Amino acid sequence: MQTPTATPVRSVPPAVHGEGPTWDAARQELLWVDIDAGQVRRATVSAGGEVAEVAVHTGGETVGFVVPASDGGWLLGADGGFTHLGPAGRATVLVALDGEGPAAGTRMNDGAVDPTGRLFGGTMAFDGSPGAGSLYRVDLDGSVHTVLTGLTISNGIEWTADGRTVYLADSGTSTVRAYDYDVTTGAFGADRVFLDLSSDAGPADGLTMDDEDHVWVALWGAGRVRRYSPAGELVAEVRVPARNTSSCAFTGPDRDLLVISTSTQDLDDAARAAEPDAGRLFAVRPGVTGRPAGTYRGPVDALRQA
Repeated sequence: MQTPTATPVRSVPPAVHGEGPTWDAARQELLWVDIDAGQVRRATVSAGGEVAEVAVHTGGETVGFVVPASDGGWLLGADGGFTHLGPAGRATVLVALDGEGPAAGTRMNDGAVDPTGRLFGGTMAFDGSPGAGSLYRVDLDGSVHTVLTGLTISNGIEWTADGRTVYLADSGTSTVRAYDYDVTTGAFGADRVFLDLSSDAGPADGLTMDDEDHVWVALWGAGRVRRYSPAGELVAEVRVPARNTSSCAFTGPDRDLLVISTSTQDLDDAARAAEPDAGRLFAVRPGVTGRPAGTYRGPVDALRQA
């Protein structure tokens, strides 16, 4: 089994709580967020793997994820709902979800776009309370629907190439579940446990998929990202010299550079001294290519008016 070690990207400053790297293919940019700083960060990635930050935008008090929007700019899971970030960096709140947000003790966490352009975003309690998380779907007409409740930390989400299966991580239960998926309606169906990491080195956090339909999962607190086959077999592992590995994405012109986000969350002074690159992006070429971010294909104005 391959076990390469990712190298820190020192050309851009570290985050406090780095999360959600994703590749915006239309702009040829790497996007990621600093949840605790409420920031969306953007960078170019050269064919040689050089990362150069081009902008930092404020999206809210907290920002859980960012995805491209076909109308221009990006959609964010920010605070307790969905926000549009314009190309010039202006953030506009579109939807405040009922029962979510700082007043309710929750925030948006991870999210992604399905093969037809619908947006999914999950939530979690600030204190990680069991069962406090939910998963929401934004349809192309801007309507918002509750898909799942009773989650703890709704995290990485991605679809198989045929769109018939969606994987969803719940860090609170240390599992990744596979759900049958109806691409026509956006409905989740029967589910099964794809990965149970409750007795492993760390819970599943963010995830992505490569062009061979394998799942790459960041293990929080374990300093590693793992590749699993569609049958759930562990086939590769990337070591990261920062324990809080939070998510990953394939980036660059050829989408062959795996970029991994990390966090300083819960690290005391001794741990910070031992992990000077905590919060930075890390990068490695694992020998496979992956997919760009899905793009929300509904009109942003419809979501604004929903």
